[in-house]
Parts: sequence; C-alpha cells; structure tokens
Amino acid sequence: MRIGYLTQYSEEEIEFAKAAGFGSIQLLIWPGYPLDPTVTGDDEILRAKEQYAEADIKVSALGYYPNHLDPDEATAKQNHEYFKMLFDVAEKMEVGIVCTFAGRHPQLDIPDNIPLFKQVWAETAKEAEGRGLRIAFENCPMFHYFPFRGSNIAYTPRAWDLMFEAVPSPALGLEYDPSHMVCLLMDYLQAIYDYGDKIYHVHAKDAEVLWRNVKRNGILEPGAVRHRTPGMGVVKWNEVISALVEVGYSSNLDIEGRHDPVYKDKRENEGLLISLRHLQQFVKPEWIHD
Repeated sequence: MRIGYLTQYSEEEIEFAKAAGFGSIQLLIWPGYPLDPTVTGDDEILRAKEQYAEADIKVSALGYYPNHLDPDEATAKQNHEYFKMLFDVAEKMEVGIVCTFAGRHPQLDIPDNIPLFKQVWAETAKEAEGRGLRIAFENCPMFHYFPFRGSNIAYTPRAWDLMFEAVPSPALGLEYDPSHMVCLLMDYLQAIYDYGDKIYHVHAKDAEVLWRNVKRNGILEPGAVRHRTPGMGVVKWNEVISALVEVGYSSNLDIEGRHDPVYKDKRENEGLLISLRHLQQFVKPEWIHD
C-alpha cells in the first residue's frame, strides 16, 4: 500500500511527489487538463507513464467526476463519452482503475435514479470488464446545501445496494472516502467491513463536525462540517487502514488535499506533507519486504 495524492499531471508535480516521498498519484483528467485524450497523442501519454515509472511513483487511478445522469441528455452523453475515452488512457498507462461519480437526476430520489443508472452503466461496465478495468464511484453526495439536489447517488449504502443489484458487474465498485461519512454522521469503519470487496480505490481525506455551529443551526446549514487534510480531522486513520488491510484492500491511499481551510494557498503542500507523515505511521514501509 503506497501513499499518494490527487493531482493533475505535470513535471513539477512529479518532482514534488518524488522529493516528498510520495509513492502514488491519482491523476485528474478533465477536459482541458493535461493528458486530455481529445488533444493528447499517444507519445505524450506514454512519456508521462515513463516519468512516473522513473520517479518510482505508481499511478493508482485516473479520475473524472461529472454528472453521468444529468437531466440534460446532451450534457449527460457528453460527460459519459469523455469518461469512456479515459479507458484508452488507462490502458496505455497500465492503470487499472478509473474513478468517477455514479451521477444523479437531481429531481429524483435514489430508487427513481436506478433505471437511468442501469441504462447508462450496464454497457459501460461490460466494456470495462472486457478491457480488464474497474470503475470506482466516489461516495460524495455533491449536495452543496440548498436545495439539496446533488449530482451523485453513490454516497450511501442505500444506493450502493440498489446500484450493484441493478448492474451486478465486478467492474463496478467504490472509491471510499471517509470524510463524506463523517460529514453525514455515518460509521466510516462499518462501510469498510460491509463493502470491503467493492472498495477499489481510497481517497485519504479527513473532516470535522463543527458542533458549536450544529448546536445553533443544525446539521443542514452551511458551516456544520468542513473537510480537513488527513490527521487534522476526526478520522482515526490507524483504524481505517487496519480495516482496509483486514478486508484485503490492495491498492493505494491517495490524499485528496489542497482544499483544507487551514492549510491553504501557500501552505497547501505543507498540508500534504503533514498528511503523508501522519499516514506513514500506519502503513508498512516499502523497504520492508514480505
């Protein structure tokens, strides 16, 4: 298990990650980002692969997080077609996991989204299976407060059960992020034990509930929670990592950082380094062989 972080491709990021001692990267590839497959040739993609290999950094997953079930059909189709283009990038870079949101029609409840989920994801899951790839849905609700109509149904076990029943493909799984469970007052350890075989990738991100605000305004008002860099919130990472090991998780921990309200702006990389050192306490050093 290596520790890395979520970022775009650049030579500067590779240099920072190597110097800091990170062993993993999850690559964000949105339209217009580096390695965007609509404008990037094979030579550039393969060169990036070589640079990560030379730095001994494993690209554990690719990431693109749009709304695949957007009520505007043209937008949904555009989002999903771009997502499937990342399969080619993943194959060229020998990356086995592509992460995203499940999507959501924001006007509909979770069960009412399932027929649309199946319509969009059944064939894509088959394609991923045929190419030896896995798709991991992050558990972020994407509510952003009122009117609480998010763009991702895959934030709760209620949805996971319906999703995996509707499309029972081994290609579909979860990108586990305990911070969202903290914000929703869920048991982030129970989710590991209940869905361990479906956890394909992990975002290392922390959070805290600001109880002084909750006691005044309730859990639904802005300011009730905030995301933190790992080690600065309430997540017990020793227990999370132990549980992941126990259920057989075999991929990496990639910090979703650079948006901590304290370690921000010029201190963003400082936050990443603090998180790396914190998480390293609970992960076997790479120089110790089995």
